Amino acid sequence: MLKKLVAGAAMLSLMGVSAEACTVMIVTKGASEDGSVIVSHSNDGRGAEMNLVFVPAKDHPKDSMRPVYPTAVALDTMPEYNAYDQPNLVAPERSEDYDYPDRPHTRPIGFIPEVEHTYAYMDADYGIVNEHGLMFGECTDMSAHLPEVPFKEGGGIFYSSELSRVALERCKTAREAVALMGSLIDEYGLWGTAETLGVADKEEAWVFEMQMSPTGKGGLWIAEKIPDGDFFIEANQLRIHAIREGDPNQMFNPKLPQMLKELGWAEYDENGNVDWMKSLQSKEFHHPYYSKRRVWRAMSLVAPSKNLPSRVEDWDSKTYPFSIRPDKKLNVEDIARIHRDYYQGTEFDKTKSPLAGMYGTPYHYVTEMGERSILSSKTSYSHISQAGGVLPSPVVWMSMDTPYENPFVPFAVSEVPEEYHALRDTYDPSKMFWTSNEIMALTQGYFNIMSPIVKNAVEKSEANSQQLINASAGLSKENFAEALRDNALNIFEDWKQLSVQLLMKFKSDVGIEYQRQPQPDTPTEY
Repeated sequence: MLKKLVAGAAMLSLMGVSAEACTVMIVTKGASEDGSVIVSHSNDGRGAEMNLVFVPAKDHPKDSMRPVYPTAVALDTMPEYNAYDQPNLVAPERSEDYDYPDRPHTRPIGFIPEVEHTYAYMDADYGIVNEHGLMFGECTDMSAHLPEVPFKEGGGIFYSSELSRVALERCKTAREAVALMGSLIDEYGLWGTAETLGVADKEEAWVFEMQMSPTGKGGLWIAEKIPDGDFFIEANQLRIHAIREGDPNQMFNPKLPQMLKELGWAEYDENGNVDWMKSLQSKEFHHPYYSKRRVWRAMSLVAPSKNLPSRVEDWDSKTYPFSIRPDKKLNVEDIARIHRDYYQGTEFDKTKSPLAGMYGTPYHYVTEMGERSILSSKTSYSHISQAGGVLPSPVVWMSMDTPYENPFVPFAVSEVPEEYHALRDTYDPSKMFWTSNEIMALTQGYFNIMSPIVKNAVEKSEANSQQLINASAGLSKENFAEALRDNALNIFEDWKQLSVQLLMKFKSDVGIEYQRQPQPDTPTEY
């Protein structure tokens, strides 16, 4: 059976799938320490967008049309539409943060009717959270039947990123968002890859999974509610199994089972239900445990008492439940720690791999056909959104680059300091992104020397931010947003000092560490 799994994964690794990363996690209201709902997402694509963008609320003329934009994050850059990796969007009419005067405007690939009023929200490569506490996280999934569908004129116009933004503009609840996105797929169609959006509000959370149609018209989609009190993770492999008609905890196009049958894709579970995940042949990327190992690890960290096995029988095994009840209530720091996990303390520890090098780094920059940890060298940003509880307004904790070396910095749904907006092709030391890059480069290159210093700094920064939020329960939304902006600027100053500290550590300790390594007795001949 393992040979079958390995063979399937090897076959899929040759299929040229370009989007193969990201991890999404959700903590429901009953599973969180403070009664809030938490949604997180690691955007694991190096070179992708890393800026947090504020899109303000707007009123629109009656009968106006909303542009639907392409995105390079789906498959690749689209020069004919001025769609590049970063900035991911140039559209001044949407937000001042998307105004780049020296860059060509991104061209729409379609239009839908606009509504008269749209809500304010935070955006990046994918929509994040709006002023009402509607939250999103994303991951790309494998579908062996149809791994990717490039955009073409006359085909589907939506990729998951624009779906999430339309929902943030128009919806207050997760149920509303699921219904809206499903209707948009049915009417306008999908392109790109199979995708998952974690969708939550202050009260409940859903998992929304989608797949393109071979015809280019419409699409396939299903959503399932996460039981309150549970924790959920998805890691590049669809998680919903049985399609249960008449179940109030699922939403899907009523024609979905028949659509799968007509395509010849339908697979069934032991109870005779059409199995969504098996029907789409949602196998692993590259390696038998590229996805499931991350699911095992996160569930094991939040519910160690369950003693979940680290190995499974096959790619479609139901070894791990859809969601799991954690052993204790979770908070933002718990989720941040999971995003920094590289299987430390297990037999899969990335720092113990032959690829870890002299300084025991968990970041492996070669093409590695092995277990993919939640922490990844590919990450361009991670965010943890939080709404409900006693918060004055929804919060997004944003970490640029890899989260081990960079703190999650909290922001309200409002303007972001200009120090947190940067361009990858323009070095600017006045930007947090470039300071975080300096720290990341030193830490990842000399991990076992630098990481203890960075770990302490990150933990201190996030503890201070959490104390600020705890003390802000009585503030107005405006004053809360301003306090978080000031906090973000203070963190930037701290990170500039940390960069200097690491350079001094490099100067004094790295050479000494090298001298301690065994040296050859004679010069190497070339």
